[in-house]
Amino acid sequence: MTDTAGPPEGPDEPPAPRSGAPGPQGTYGPGAGASPSGAGAARRRNRWLGALALGVSVLVLAAGGAGWVAYRKLDGNITRDTDAAAELERYEKERPTPLVHDAQNILLIGSDTRAGEENRKYGRDAGTQRSDTTILLHLAADRQSATAVSIPRDLMVDVPGCLRPDGSRTRAQFAQFNWAFELGGTACTIRTVEKLTRIRVDHHMVVDFAGFKDMVDAVDGVQVCVKAPIDDEDAQVRLAPGPRTLDGEQALGYVRARKSLGNGSDTERMDRQQEFLGALVNKVQSNDVLLNPTKLYPVLDAATSSLTTDPGIASLRGLYELVRGMRDIPTERVQFLTVPRKSYTYDANRDELVEPAAEQLFTRLRADTPVAVIPEKPVKPAPSQEQVRGDGKPDEPTHTPSPAPTFRGNTAAEAACE
Repeated sequence: MTDTAGPPEGPDEPPAPRSGAPGPQGTYGPGAGASPSGAGAARRRNRWLGALALGVSVLVLAAGGAGWVAYRKLDGNITRDTDAAAELERYEKERPTPLVHDAQNILLIGSDTRAGEENRKYGRDAGTQRSDTTILLHLAADRQSATAVSIPRDLMVDVPGCLRPDGSRTRAQFAQFNWAFELGGTACTIRTVEKLTRIRVDHHMVVDFAGFKDMVDAVDGVQVCVKAPIDDEDAQVRLAPGPRTLDGEQALGYVRARKSLGNGSDTERMDRQQEFLGALVNKVQSNDVLLNPTKLYPVLDAATSSLTTDPGIASLRGLYELVRGMRDIPTERVQFLTVPRKSYTYDANRDELVEPAAEQLFTRLRADTPVAVIPEKPVKPAPSQEQVRGDGKPDEPTHTPSPAPTFRGNTAAEAACE
């Protein structure tokens, strides 16, 4: 399929279509992960993040004058986080310097706020919120791979002094990671991530419970593999094992459930979140959604309505500029992993980084060099490889270590159920 999507124009300008072709196949520069194999993988080069770009063009070109009404509505849906931008500007001198031109790092934050009618039913609104889900998404400079790194909510980290909503400031402290969002919101979380990783966060997006549900419902549900029965009262979800197509309410419970599954660890929950996001990527990039305006508009409406972003991407044009170079990323190169972690020495209910594996991961992301993932139960590596598990210990090292160490995780191309 030839891509003819052009950048969204302003409301008073006509669209300017352009023609293009898929990027080169089989050549992967810095930032590439595990290589696809054979012609079959080449045929699966899905334009997953091209959904937004192509969607805007379809709406504008197909709907004529009504398209501009849709454009303006979608453009106005996005909430601009000007407060976070002002706070980050205050601390610009202490923030990391980007090392690789064109590489991008976007912090994705899932807020557990109970504020608002749709969120209130999930618990009491105490006037606070925490980031139960935080993912650092690294987009390689050549836009041939994307790596999403989950940061555990209970990871013990240095949280800087931050501005509270009431105008007061907190003291710097050593605390669990999700306190940063509760104490100082998005700006505090970004500064905490940058202090932890020394990776510059270029953009951020925040979505709450209601927004997440709307996104799933807009694509008519997402299929996942439920590996064991789920009956979680806190997450308000009950599911039988096997392949299941989840609606928005079920999906929210699925990614939130923790205490009733396995050992109740947040690590298992992050694994489910990563698997679900991979399935969502596959669903959104399908032609049935992308090329059908009646299905695409609800997806774009839900996506833009659910987002709070930095001013740099708080518009359809801004979002398009962010994703336009990623139309040819194949799903097997959209990778998900969790930062190497283990139980905190002084509290088994908290986490700490595993070194040197964590720093090795952060270093590679900073330099935009290859990061690859292996599944939960990896196949025994070839003699010429050296794999590093999430616990940071070498797995059958050889005399010829790989220049691209691997971490436990998965890709968006992996099947939900085998």
